[in-house]
Amino acid sequence: MGTHNHHHDYNFGERFQFAGIAKILSLVGIAVGVVAVAFGLLSSDHIMVERTYANLLLMGYYFTCVCAAGAFFLALQFVTQSGWSAGLIRIPQAMASVLPIAAIILFVIVGLGLFTHNLYHHWHADGLMDENSPNYDALVAGKQAFLNVPGFLIRQILFMGSYSIFAFILAKLSYKEDLEGGLNSYKKSFKLSAIFLVIFGFTTPIWSFDTVMSLEAHWFSTMFGWYNFAAMWVSGLAAIIIILVLVRKAGYLAWVNENHLHDLGKLLFGFSIFWTYVWFAQFMLIWYSNIPEETVYFYKRWEPEYKPWFWLNVIINFLAPLLLLMDRDVKRREGMMLFVAILLLCGHWLDYYIMIMPGTVENHRGFGFIEIGTAIGFVGLFTFLVMSKLSKHALAPKNHPFLEESLHHQI
Repeated sequence: MGTHNHHHDYNFGERFQFAGIAKILSLVGIAVGVVAVAFGLLSSDHIMVERTYANLLLMGYYFTCVCAAGAFFLALQFVTQSGWSAGLIRIPQAMASVLPIAAIILFVIVGLGLFTHNLYHHWHADGLMDENSPNYDALVAGKQAFLNVPGFLIRQILFMGSYSIFAFILAKLSYKEDLEGGLNSYKKSFKLSAIFLVIFGFTTPIWSFDTVMSLEAHWFSTMFGWYNFAAMWVSGLAAIIIILVLVRKAGYLAWVNENHLHDLGKLLFGFSIFWTYVWFAQFMLIWYSNIPEETVYFYKRWEPEYKPWFWLNVIINFLAPLLLLMDRDVKRREGMMLFVAILLLCGHWLDYYIMIMPGTVENHRGFGFIEIGTAIGFVGLFTFLVMSKLSKHALAPKNHPFLEESLHHQI
């Protein structure tokens, strides 16, 4: 494993300029989100307030998951010693660098949802675990060792804190490699990535149990964690593809070609099928066994207002990538890949919507400006933070030991 510096005709020192219409639109998006959240929280209708908190949780969790997927992508490339991705590694690095901010935002949302407005009322409410209380719930009380406020908050801090630390260090080592060269930074990144992947793999299911599944504390599924991981990974890949295509259209990353896009397309296609496999396994086994404490979860999602969205979720996140990305040539076209990636990001927003809303806003639900505005706000925030980070360093990791392999990548 040696370091190559055959620079060809590429400008490896180029930096992305985050300015103009892209920056303005991201700031407008943030403003729309602030207005939507303020509109909901200041409403005299408590259902509107509930919907706003639920949407904040949805988008805060989604935002953090996509950034965590960037860190996972980085670690995966180091551990597998993949060369193809070296030329585009700055994009997931930028996403991973934003993870600490996303984690803090989510922690604040979860804390507010826990104490000021009880999103987690299925297990965090007066008397649920007190045998002498009229509100006593034996099933929830049986889970008290796990579902308690100190344990819940400590796990949130430990999980998101550890992900953020690893993400920060991996990005920092890559930038250090640009300055110092050699293999020292790469070897450290390899070791840290191996540790991170073990921690990430064992804790992300528990993190999703806490943040999302505990919204409906009576229900439990051992597949839920991997279902969430699949959604996180597909969403992260879609975000990487969108940024890559748009940055290339702006005239940057000339060394990234259709072969790199093809590889990203294969990952997007493959893990969309994996998401479907876990979704189907969870749904089919619960439907077939027909045990009341399990079917209650899907019974809620088959109410008239959710059932169309329930099936649309499968159509977008399974049938769309299956039909649109099956062909080899399609995965090499920037326009089609951009379209599918945006479609899947919207599809997994719907996926999280179906996971979160039925357990949090149980009466007189609605859909409108709060949902759309909050989503736009977080998209604007993600764009602003990630693209600002991307613009701070050279787009090419010029001393990456596998950069030369990436430049000549062909499939």
